[in-house]
Amino acid sequence: MTKVLLSVLLFEVICCGLAIPVMVTIEEVPTATAAIVGGAVALLALVSAAVMRHPAVGYPLGWLTQVGAVAMGLLTPGMYFVGGLFAGLWIISFVLGKRLERLTASSQDAVAD
Repeated sequence: MTKVLLSVLLFEVICCGLAIPVMVTIEEVPTATAAIVGGAVALLALVSAAVMRHPAVGYPLGWLTQVGAVAMGLLTPGMYFVGGLFAGLWIISFVLGKRLERLTASSQDAVAD
């Protein structure tokens, strides 16, 4: 599960970074604002990916990253869509990953008995 979530976060780093020039050129957001907001969300995604080995820290930071990516839509409306896609991928991966871990654990318990 963590590998899939890690992949989502790494692609999110790229998209949030690429949103910076879009905010500046198309939406005419001031460069400093775009760099701070886009850079902060991209950095948060990168840190989340780096600590994904520790679920107690990585998972909450990943959820916070999803909120930040969707909130970037306040500066450029396209990020509502992109952030929503990443949040959807995160939710699906998280829910299905937890379900798969539960099924794997129960099947291993059944084999051990």
